[in-house]
Amino acid sequence: MTAPPDDCLARNEWICGDYLSTRRHILLDAVGQHLQLTVLSVLIGLAIALPLAVLARRWGWAAGPVLAVTTVLYTIPSLAMFSLLLPVYGLSAALVVAGLVLYSLTLLVRNILAGLRAVPEDTRQAARGMGYGPVRLLLTVELPLALPAAMAGLRIATVSAVSLATVGAIVGFGGLGNLIYAGMNTYFKAQVLTASVLCVVIAVAADLLLLGIQWLITPWTRAKRG
Repeated sequence: MTAPPDDCLARNEWICGDYLSTRRHILLDAVGQHLQLTVLSVLIGLAIALPLAVLARRWGWAAGPVLAVTTVLYTIPSLAMFSLLLPVYGLSAALVVAGLVLYSLTLLVRNILAGLRAVPEDTRQAARGMGYGPVRLLLTVELPLALPAAMAGLRIATVSAVSLATVGAIVGFGGLGNLIYAGMNTYFKAQVLTASVLCVVIAVAADLLLLGIQWLITPWTRAKRG
C-alpha cells in the first residue's frame, strides 16, 4: 500500500498553494488579458451607447428602434454571437471584444436614456432661459444629472463583461476563461477553482471601484441622502 503524495498538485486538490506559486506568471497573464478584454469592450460600448441614448432622447421616435435592436442583441446566446461574428473578425481577441460590446449596449443605452429622461423639464427650461444651447445643456445639465443611472448601468455592464469574457475561451481569448476551460477538460481542480475565484474577485473589485467613482462624481446625491 503506497502513501499518498505530499504535493497537493499531485493529489489534485481544489485548494493548492503550490499551484499559485508555480503558475504565478500564467495566472498574471490570464488576469491581464481578462482585464484588457473587459475594459476595452466596456469603453467602446460606452462610446457607442452614449450617442445612441442622446439621440433616442432628442428624437422620441428613435427610442423604440434603438431599445428594440439592443435588446435583441442581448438575447442572442454567447456561442451563437461569437459564431455570427467569426466571419468578420476571425479567431482573434477582436471577436471577443466585439461580442462583449454588443452585449453591453442594452444595459448602457437603457440606463443612460433612463437617466436623461429623469432630468426634470423645469430644469431644462431654466437652463434654456439662461441662454444654454443644446450642447451646453447636454454637457453641463442633463448628463451630470443622469450620472447616477448611467453609472448603475456601467457597473452592471462591467460585471457582465467580466463574466462573459470567459466564454472567449472557445476561440482562445478568454482570459481566465482559458484556464477554466482547460482545467475542466483535464479535471485540474486547483486551476478551475483559482481561475473562477479570480473572476469573482475582478467582478467585485470593478463594481466597488465604479461605485467609489460614482460616489466621488455625484456629491449632490450624498447631500440628498443626508
